Amino acid sequence: MALALACGYGFGIDLPFLAPIFALMLTATPGPPMPPKKLLVLVLAITLILTVGLLLIRALEHYPFSAVLIVLCGIYLSTYMAVNLGKGPVAVFLTMSLTLISAMGLLDWGLAVMLIDAIGLGIVIAILCQWVVYPFFPEDPDLLIPDPPPPTAQENNWIALRATLIIMPVYLLMLTNPAAYAPIMMKSVTLGQQSSVVTAREAGRELLGSTFLGGCFALLIWMVLGISVNLWMFFLWILLFGVFFSGKLYQVFPSRYPASFWSNVAVTTLILLGSAVQDSETGKDVYAAFAVRMGLFIAVTLYAWLAIAMLERYRARMLSVKLAASS
Repeated sequence: MALALACGYGFGIDLPFLAPIFALMLTATPGPPMPPKKLLVLVLAITLILTVGLLLIRALEHYPFSAVLIVLCGIYLSTYMAVNLGKGPVAVFLTMSLTLISAMGLLDWGLAVMLIDAIGLGIVIAILCQWVVYPFFPEDPDLLIPDPPPPTAQENNWIALRATLIIMPVYLLMLTNPAAYAPIMMKSVTLGQQSSVVTAREAGRELLGSTFLGGCFALLIWMVLGISVNLWMFFLWILLFGVFFSGKLYQVFPSRYPASFWSNVAVTTLILLGSAVQDSETGKDVYAAFAVRMGLFIAVTLYAWLAIAMLERYRARMLSVKLAASS
């Protein structure tokens, strides 16, 4: 993550904080980095997936109701594909295409194209950094943890429905002001992909707790970065905190929270830090913007918790009705 962040900011790409986020997403699952041929295929495939959002722009302008229904079905299908077929990264990019790309293109076509370029470059940088780092820290094949059993078909439907209910209202909000709500949209996508959280109690502890803790880490990193503001110190601070995040993620540092909790903490931290750097470049009040953005993050997380609690209650009621009918 630290190396991807340094390359992203050092090369001056658009939205450089996406590179360390993709580095986390692509490296969290144990295994060697993809070879050059697969990297080329992945970049081409993701580019094609992201262009789906460009096709929705004209539909949003002239047939908004139909376009919103397409996005609604697309979010459901992409999440179902993630939990049923194990295509998590592809589903995330498809969801980003349907939401972020289409909304940004509604504001300005050039912004949508810029976002596609930034995502593609971020992925390439993340995988190149994997090639550099992996030879020093390869896995022991005998210690690889087997994949958990896949959810049932009924569980897949509920997870996909839950993700749709979490992401869709935020997407409608983003359509009112795409530039302002883009980070909130990214946060809602990460919340919607939390396939391991199935109960309201777990959701309250994991989703809300990880969001709040990610904000605290982002604020702490921003404050210590002020001691010496340069790219090398940014790299070293992210390296230091990245060791802590990864240690918790893989239980090197004991934690009662699962890996999804610490992954969400790291992603939230990187989104808030990247937004703060952009605010400082444009001359905005960083702390005021951080407070507003953090408040929106918490509001989105509370809504996600409420949606999970309502679905869980409705599901329990349906099960009780079926049991009563069968008895």
